[in-house]
Amino acid sequence: MAAPTATAEAPTAGRLARPRFDRTRASGWLLLLPALAALAVLFVLPLSNVFVDSVTEPEAGLGNYASLFTDGYTLRVLGRTLLVAFVVSAAGLLLAYPYAYAMTLVGPMMRAVLVTIVLIPFWTSMMARNFAWMVLMQDEGLIQRMISPFGLGDVTLLGTTLAVGISMTQVLLPFLVLPMYSAMDQIDRRLLSAAQSLGAPRGRAFRRIYLPLSMPGIVAGVSLVFVLALGFYVTPALLGSTRNAMIAQVINVRTKELLDFGGAGAMGVLLLVVTLLVLGVSRRLAGQRASAVAPGYQPARSSGKEASQGSCGRGSRGTRHSSRSCWPRRPSW
Repeated sequence: MAAPTATAEAPTAGRLARPRFDRTRASGWLLLLPALAALAVLFVLPLSNVFVDSVTEPEAGLGNYASLFTDGYTLRVLGRTLLVAFVVSAAGLLLAYPYAYAMTLVGPMMRAVLVTIVLIPFWTSMMARNFAWMVLMQDEGLIQRMISPFGLGDVTLLGTTLAVGISMTQVLLPFLVLPMYSAMDQIDRRLLSAAQSLGAPRGRAFRRIYLPLSMPGIVAGVSLVFVLALGFYVTPALLGSTRNAMIAQVINVRTKELLDFGGAGAMGVLLLVVTLLVLGVSRRLAGQRASAVAPGYQPARSSGKEASQGSCGRGSRGTRHSSRSCWPRRPSW
C-alpha cells in the first residue's frame, strides 16, 4: 500500500512547486525594477537623445555619420584613441600579471599589504594623480633630470601621447590587477606540481596549465581597461595637447565650443559601437577559455565494456586486467 500512496502524492507536490517558483521569479523582477528604472532614466534616455540629435542636427539624415568617414580627421583621432587604449592595456598587462601572480604566492599578511597598495589609487583623486604626473614630467622636472645622464635631457614629455599613455597606465593598473588576482586565486597550484612530476619543465607547465586557467581574468581585466581608456578625458586634456587629441577631447570641443551637437552625438555613437564590439569579442574569448581546461586537452572516452568493468581495468570480480591501456599515459609535454 505504501508504493501507490507515494505515486499518487508525487503529482500533487509537482503542482504545488510551480506557483512557488513563479512567485520567486516575480519577486526577483520586482527587486530589479529600481535598478532598471535608474538605468532607463540615467542611461537609456540620454543615449536616445544623443542618437536623435546625431540624425536630426543640423538637418535630418545620416550626414553626420557620413562626415565621420569622409572628413579625414575623425578616423585619425579614433585610430589614435584605439592605439593608445591598446598600448595602455598591453603595458598594464605586463605590469599587472607578475604582481597578481605574486599575490597568490605570498602569505596572508604580505597579501594584505599588496592588496592595500593596489587599492591606494582608489583613495586618491584622479585630478591629484594627474597633477602629480604634470609636476614629474614638466621641463626640468624629476623625470627629465633622471634621464639627462643618458643623453635624453632635451626630450619633452609633457604634451605628448607618451605622457598620456604613462599616466593612463598608472591610473588604470588596479582595474587589471584585481580581476587577474581573482582568477588566479582560484587555480589549484597542485596542477603545476602534477605536471612537473610527469616530466614537464616548470616553464612549460606554467604555459600549458597556469596561463590558460588564468586567461579569463586576463581577458576581463584587459577588456575593462581598454574600454575605460577609450573614453578617457581628464588625463589627455591635462597631459596631452590638441595636436594629439583623443576622441573624448574632440567630442568636448564640438559640444562646448563649436556647438555641433549632431557631429558630437555621431562620434559618441561610433565610440559606443566600438566599445560594444570590444566587449563582445572579449566575452567570446572568455567563454572559450572558460570551457577549456588546457590547450590540447581531450578527455578520454570509455567504451561500454570498460564502463561495465569498473575503474581502470577492474573486472566484475575485482581482478586487475593485464592490459597496459588501463594505466595512465605519459603526456607529450
